[in-house]
Amino acid sequence: MVDYHAANNQSSTGGVQIYMEQENDWDRDLLLDPAWEKQQRKTFTAWCNSHLRKSGTQIENIEEDFRDGLKLMLLLEVIAGERLPKPERGKMRVHKINNVNKALDFISRKGVKLVSIGAEEIVDGNAKMTLGMIWTIILRFAIQDISVEETSAKEGLLLWCQRKTAPYKNVNVQNFHISWKDGLAFNALIHRHRPDLIDYDSLRKDDPVTNLNNAFEVAEKHLDIPKMLDAEDIVNTARPDEKAIMTYVSSFYHAFSGAQKAETAANRICKVLAVNQENEQMMEDYEKLASDLLEWIRRTVPWLENRTQEKTVQDMQAKQEDFRDYRCVHKPPKVQEKCQLEISFNTLQTKLRLSNRPAFMPSEGRMVSDINGAWHTLEGAEKGYEEWILSEIRRLERLEHLAEKFHQKAAIHESWTDGKEAMLTQKDYETSTLSEVKALLRKHEAFESDLAAHQDRVEQIAAIAQELNELDYYDSAKVNARCQKICDQWDSLGTLTLNRKESLERTEKQLESIDELYLEYAKRAAPFNNWMEGAMEDLQDMFIVHNIEEIQGLITAHEQFKSTLSEANKEREAIQSIQAEVQKIAQSNGIKLSGANPYTTITPESIDSKWEKAMAMVPLRDTALQGELNKQNSNDTLRAKFATQANIVGAYIQEKMEEIGRISIEMNGTLEDQLTNLRDYQTNIMSYMPEINKLEGSHQLIQEALIFDNQYTSYTMEHLRVGWEQLLTTIARTINEVENQILTRDAKGISQEQLFEYRASFNHFDKDHSGALKAEEFKACLISLGYDVENDKGDSEFARIMSIVDPNGSGAVTFQAFIDFMSTETTDTDTADQVIASFKILAADKTFITAEELRRELPPDQAEYCIARMAPYTGPDAAPGALDYMSFSTALYGESDL
Repeated sequence: MVDYHAANNQSSTGGVQIYMEQENDWDRDLLLDPAWEKQQRKTFTAWCNSHLRKSGTQIENIEEDFRDGLKLMLLLEVIAGERLPKPERGKMRVHKINNVNKALDFISRKGVKLVSIGAEEIVDGNAKMTLGMIWTIILRFAIQDISVEETSAKEGLLLWCQRKTAPYKNVNVQNFHISWKDGLAFNALIHRHRPDLIDYDSLRKDDPVTNLNNAFEVAEKHLDIPKMLDAEDIVNTARPDEKAIMTYVSSFYHAFSGAQKAETAANRICKVLAVNQENEQMMEDYEKLASDLLEWIRRTVPWLENRTQEKTVQDMQAKQEDFRDYRCVHKPPKVQEKCQLEISFNTLQTKLRLSNRPAFMPSEGRMVSDINGAWHTLEGAEKGYEEWILSEIRRLERLEHLAEKFHQKAAIHESWTDGKEAMLTQKDYETSTLSEVKALLRKHEAFESDLAAHQDRVEQIAAIAQELNELDYYDSAKVNARCQKICDQWDSLGTLTLNRKESLERTEKQLESIDELYLEYAKRAAPFNNWMEGAMEDLQDMFIVHNIEEIQGLITAHEQFKSTLSEANKEREAIQSIQAEVQKIAQSNGIKLSGANPYTTITPESIDSKWEKAMAMVPLRDTALQGELNKQNSNDTLRAKFATQANIVGAYIQEKMEEIGRISIEMNGTLEDQLTNLRDYQTNIMSYMPEINKLEGSHQLIQEALIFDNQYTSYTMEHLRVGWEQLLTTIARTINEVENQILTRDAKGISQEQLFEYRASFNHFDKDHSGALKAEEFKACLISLGYDVENDKGDSEFARIMSIVDPNGSGAVTFQAFIDFMSTETTDTDTADQVIASFKILAADKTFITAEELRRELPPDQAEYCIARMAPYTGPDAAPGALDYMSFSTALYGESDL
């Protein structure tokens, strides 16, 4: 809407009175005509509400809502832009009259002569007087300031309408009543100023209602002119009310009068917005690149932190191969993206400083430090994932070894227990002779000895099953079921053994004959047989070693075992001699042997057979141990080869890191020469990449050989990868710093000699060659350049300068920040005040602006840019859809207030 404040400041009181006397010559009796009164009531109500809505209120009934004087005073404050005396809040008639009088006095002070209008009539709700008062206010504040070629307000408004509608067919504006009935004049006014809003050629003179509604709707939607008239009322009235038409037409005059000023203001805003849009595009590119990189890290870290266990070593080795593919294929491009992100960030900050814009602060979580933090987390996850894979491979190897051992021992035990329950439950002693019973008793004692000897194997089986459960073996259920079956069977054997022994002892008194030799044989054969079975188990036992010391320990233990074979053979021969003695005694005494030893099932043949098998296993064990020793020697060679290459690469990276540190401080020549030298240096560094790849190959061989430690070097492949990436990033960052210096020099017009002088001063006070000045060093540098920062006043000046060169409060000033400060001290740029003044012109001097005004005055893309970023206006005069252009302009330059 239009601001009438300018009109209120006219000081020619005499001219106002003369004009108002002429315009006040209106026929009050016509107000009582129902048609005209209806039109005036609608128009005046809409006109009042168009202003009252700025204060968040409106009226419904024009003669009732102004009776207490409160909204009348508020209306005058809004349209005049001045404060009226404080109203009285009482509800008595005297309070209402006093409030209305304050409003009428204010109108009189503005040079308006009120004819026959008193406060009592307004308080009593006199429609005739109330409409007359509102028409007087409209004349003073909406129409009086209209002047075309020194004509009166009414004549000037009519002349303006005639000139604007002259080119249009079927339009002939001669007055403010009949000339507007067909609606074409309203549409012509809008089309003359905004041809994009109306298709004038499509309108028909014989369809006035459609024409009028079209103009009213377009004006309300696109020009912020409220609908003050009713199409049917105008068409159905022989002579429309002149005052209602004048009131509505004056709104068009004020809406279009500032078009030229708006165009100039729009050009200034376009210039500022173009710079800001370019910078924001770079910001959006940075945000997208940062978001993509962070998203990749976010998706990758859970994969690296996934600790889902596999069932076999082969499955874990497949994961190891996937991890190696990630390291060599997927990660290197992301390293380049991270480097490019830092370069883009630095370039953007330089452009913002050169255009006097505030420094770019990425959205939360997308700072360069956040990227580095996420990258550090990624590398930590990489290290943890690699260590986990290796530990899982060790665990699965251990599990497979234990599972094989469990099933081997279980099979031996189940083979031994096969048939034992049937043997223990038979009743053969009931029909046996004394000698046979005694033989059965002795045999049972031998079985008990054998049973006790097997107790250790059962405990070993249970212990292995427990360890498999603790290590989370994938087939633990099957192992537990088999182990439980063995334990249950073992308990059953114990009970059956005890029962049979009790039965034999009951008949022992009747059985006295015993064969001592058989018994001795059985007692000695059982433990020896058990020893041989244990030895064969040990000779077939699988082993896992990771270094030479472990395999040498196994070889030593095996040699110790072989040294006991001589004594074991003597024991075997002694046992066999017992059986020979039995045969000798039987032959000597004519005893007919039944054949089998009644006390044991272990025969001399089985002892000899097991002995031969054990002796055949010894050289096989020798061969297996020697093969593993050769493998460990080969692994040691791989360790030494990797260590030699790693020590060379590590020293090279360390040397180049120190060298680039010196280069960044001691660079000479022009900035272009420095940039060329740095890029040549970068190319030279990249030529070393084949050595890194060669080292990666050696590292892959070590991993494939499952080598987990290396005593020949302190370097790991992870350390060298990080060092190499840091070296490449440091070189790229140094090149970017020189490029930004060139950009600053060219943009600010700094000579090469000035840059050399700045560099010399900076390096002189950079005592520790860190590439940044501490606060005291920077203060000394400023003093050397003539800045007064030593006294109390100088301290505040130094604090101001530090807030510019070190906005993050890190306590250090980089060379780039130093150059930016020196080069921008005397540079002139656009200011926030200039942009605010331009927006104020577009808003017709209002403290807010609407989306329609922005779209009308600015190019489409920049209008939408402003609308999307302007906050809603919340001032006391706020209107629906109002936008805060002051805060928006201030934000463009990073200022906290105007």
